[in-house]
Amino acid sequence: MADILLIAGLSGAGRSQAADDLEDLGWFVVDNMPTELIDKVVEIAAVGESLAKLALVVSTPTAQRDVVDVLKKLRLSGHRVRMLFLDATNAELVKRYGSTRRKHPLAEGKSGVEEAITKERTLLEPVKAEADLVIDTTNLTIHQLKNQLGELFTDDGELDTMQISVVSFGYKHGLPLDVDLVFDVRFLPNPHWDENLRPMSGLDEPVRDFVMEQSLSVKFLDQLTGMLTLLLPAYKSEGKSYLTVAIGCTGGRHRSVVIAEQLKQWLIQSSHNPRVTHRDISR
Repeated sequence: MADILLIAGLSGAGRSQAADDLEDLGWFVVDNMPTELIDKVVEIAAVGESLAKLALVVSTPTAQRDVVDVLKKLRLSGHRVRMLFLDATNAELVKRYGSTRRKHPLAEGKSGVEEAITKERTLLEPVKAEADLVIDTTNLTIHQLKNQLGELFTDDGELDTMQISVVSFGYKHGLPLDVDLVFDVRFLPNPHWDENLRPMSGLDEPVRDFVMEQSLSVKFLDQLTGMLTLLLPAYKSEGKSYLTVAIGCTGGRHRSVVIAEQLKQWLIQSSHNPRVTHRDISR
């Protein structure tokens, strides 16, 4: 059985960088892959062990439209098949194209880069909807992207385990793009208004104690873990490979960090190995 990873996403969001990173992780990578050749390449990969981990970077935006049908067909083949979609905000993509001075593949005539990006985003919405994992590269350096891909796609011998990520964030910095479940904890008392706690973060014991001494925090965690007890096996039985749970507060430094860390401990006790990111803790 081959491990097949299709890489799609917006132009400029990091597909080529992801391909280089996966190659460093031991994947056999084919860049700019025409969708009509994917079946043939997978057939070849299934023959020998040297191509057991195959990453295919789908080529142009117009070609990516056809990858949904290819993906559904591959999932019936008996191989492990996943699709990664790389995304970024329009503003960040415009900045990247401005710094490289490259032409966007959908730019026509006098149309600007932003118009082309908007067109591509609409074109690829069905592709993104079918992805097993969406990574927003807006605020990621190339090193952070490489580390994240390493955590997600390094072979750990547990191919059937759903990978769970927990991310804390601040609503004033915007919602994360690449999450499945979002929980708002702004109803909890805010340590920010305590001058002694304000410079600290949710990783510091005094802030953690402040948040978890609230009976509402305990009740919320009980309800949250109870719901996840129901949902996680259901997601897994439906074949979901990745699940990202986001916890948000106002600034992303205190309450959301504490609750995310508490959720992490519960997941570990429940025999999961979650990946935890505190997106806005340093802001």
